[in-house]
Amino acid sequence: MKVLLIGSGGREHALAWKIAQSPHLRGMLCVPGNAGTGVYGKNVPFPLTDIGALVDLAEREGIDLLVVGPDNPLADGIVDRFLAAGIPAFGPTAAAARIESSKAFAKEIMAAAGVPTAASHVFTNPADAEAFVFASGRSWVVKADGLALGKGVIVPETIGETIDAIHHLAATPAGSHLLLEERLFGREVSVMALCDGRRLLPLPSARDHKRFGEGDTGPNTGGMGVVAPVDDVSPALLDQIVQQCLQPVVNELAARETPFRGVLYGGLILTDAGPKVLEFNARFGDPEAQAILPLLEGDFLEVLYDCAVGGLNPEKLRRRRGYAVCVVLCAEGYPGKPRKGDQISGVEAIDDDQVIIFHGGTTLGGRGLCTNGGRVLGVTGVGTTLARARKRAYEYAERIKFDGKYYRTDIGAE
Repeated sequence: MKVLLIGSGGREHALAWKIAQSPHLRGMLCVPGNAGTGVYGKNVPFPLTDIGALVDLAEREGIDLLVVGPDNPLADGIVDRFLAAGIPAFGPTAAAARIESSKAFAKEIMAAAGVPTAASHVFTNPADAEAFVFASGRSWVVKADGLALGKGVIVPETIGETIDAIHHLAATPAGSHLLLEERLFGREVSVMALCDGRRLLPLPSARDHKRFGEGDTGPNTGGMGVVAPVDDVSPALLDQIVQQCLQPVVNELAARETPFRGVLYGGLILTDAGPKVLEFNARFGDPEAQAILPLLEGDFLEVLYDCAVGGLNPEKLRRRRGYAVCVVLCAEGYPGKPRKGDQISGVEAIDDDQVIIFHGGTTLGGRGLCTNGGRVLGVTGVGTTLARARKRAYEYAERIKFDGKYYRTDIGAE
């Protein structure tokens, strides 16, 4: 198969790395790709917004499978256009991708499917949302309905902070509709599952660290690091999450004639009353993919293709024993305005086959490898124990050098 991989982050490098291990791969184009994906395929600097031109590119290059990394192209209908052209795609149609692109729609689906989640209220007018908050006499979690690059949720502590959050998110492109949601308490966990429209294959659980600072302080980010699997998600609990939270959503979408094919990502919280869904994503998480994919054995490309054509066989993919820890190295200025152009050294000196460096915000040019975004690199360590995986990740995170480098030192410390 010849693959067209969409995206340019650490998640896409991890996907390219895993896909390239398949004996069925005869070529890969990465649009636009980064310095890491270029090792496994040809990077093509192409705008992701021009879907028609991407279809033309795929037809000229004889692409057999589209694999979509980020959320925006899914919401824009890239899969619909490729399917119309007769090209199989791993990823949901725009209608099915609304499970992520509209939080209000996700709540509607969960209600219809009986999925446990927090109580919420949807508003189109910020003034109505403010009036509701004052009438309720308490704070609420505030969410923008649309896609917001992982920054569309604010968890206020007071009524005043809730009002400020309403003003802030209502002024963003994703905030034409707002959700006020009851705050749930417990430990958060991510569970992703490959899906062919009917069947699910759950992947190892993971725990992302969203806050910028040590001890989960500071502003939210796209993710500062991740651990997989999570010890407080037993096999029995994982099965419960799949049966109560994921499979009902797949069934409901199929019943609406918008079958979900791709990877369904459940962001959950483990409450005293059991697991509840905080949100759904319609693609692999970043950096979750950088920790989960190294734990999978089998022909990953073949399984992606099977999902795309509705023939998933869960026996084709296995989970290796052990753990993976991914530590994200950030550029100066992240998560605000990251500085670009700082030279990176030490990546070429990795001499442990249980350590993988995944490129995110990097570029390779005349000055060598340089920073080109906020989350620059993900350093993933794999080990038979969490402690060994964590030790490997941090040892090599320290070896890599660039001006302004920052990373949290407590990923997996719990």
